[in-house]
Amino acid sequence: MFPTQPRREIALALAIIALMACTARRSSAQAAVLMEQPYGFFGLVNPTGHIAVYFAHICADTPVKLRRCEPDEGGTVIARYSGIAGYDWVAMPLLPYLYSVENLSEVPVRVDKTMVRRLRNRYHEDHLGYLGEGVFEGSIVHGGWTQLVGVAYERKIYAFRFATTEEQDDAMIERLNTGANRSKFNLLYSNCADFARDVLNIYFPATFQRVFLPDAGMTTPKQITYKLMKYSRKHPDLHLEVFQIPQVPGYRRMSHSNKSISASLMTTGYIVPIFFLNPYVGGAIFLDYMTRGRFPSVPEIVQVLSPDELFNLQSPSGWALKAPAPVTQESNARASVASHPAAAGALPNAAMKAIVSVHE
Repeated sequence: MFPTQPRREIALALAIIALMACTARRSSAQAAVLMEQPYGFFGLVNPTGHIAVYFAHICADTPVKLRRCEPDEGGTVIARYSGIAGYDWVAMPLLPYLYSVENLSEVPVRVDKTMVRRLRNRYHEDHLGYLGEGVFEGSIVHGGWTQLVGVAYERKIYAFRFATTEEQDDAMIERLNTGANRSKFNLLYSNCADFARDVLNIYFPATFQRVFLPDAGMTTPKQITYKLMKYSRKHPDLHLEVFQIPQVPGYRRMSHSNKSISASLMTTGYIVPIFFLNPYVGGAIFLDYMTRGRFPSVPEIVQVLSPDELFNLQSPSGWALKAPAPVTQESNARASVASHPAAAGALPNAAMKAIVSVHE
């Protein structure tokens, strides 16, 4: 028999080993909530923005069929949309989702409307045929397949990365692959933030619930990230980190910050007719805005990720995007030539061969 003191030391050592094993198991996979800022006309009308979820170790066989990633793959972004061939959710690889390209060397440092359209159309022709013919492209007031590619040309994105387990990722794959992927989108009670809430509840059961205040019972991107940060303070094993993915300049004006429902009503001027129709409702919205509607959803200091630093969203255990290549003026020139073929003659033959090899 061991003496009492060694027994306690052994028990303590076993407890520490078990805790380390549990932590390593949770850290073996990664996910990130992507809070995307509002932009354009719809962003003025409804400045709550969009939200998606990135999984470092979940990849897509097709835009609507998930599987485990191979070691050289970069994960996938999944979100709820409307107007995408009747599907409720669609999955996209990270790089195409952000920049409409498949290689880091092709990411431009500045874009114009022609370049963005060309990059998107090329990716659509090569990879989105599974969605079917005649899928709506999108317009100023209603999204289409263009929501799936080149998001960083439209707006700034904040990524809230947290640790997961392989078992949780497997449960996520099983649930989405076996569930009915039919459009459930409704702006008030079944929007993109509701989808993110349901996903997070797979990882953290019964944690992300609807509440009346703030946001009048509706779910918003800002509310989701605020609750995730609040939850992480009590659960440091999540290892929550926040990153900023900048908007690529040149295509649109810079996007603006995500707002709660009450802040949206106040800043867009909707509160004025509401107040005249019912002063009590207007007063309640104003009170909600002053007390709860201005809650912070992003830390004051975050790490900014350039395209070649996206591997920082991957698990520390190593599955990163292959050979992160620096974004240079040469890579921007390649994208420019792809967008403006007439300029090809101005480049040396060696450069043209490199460009052709990229696009073949």
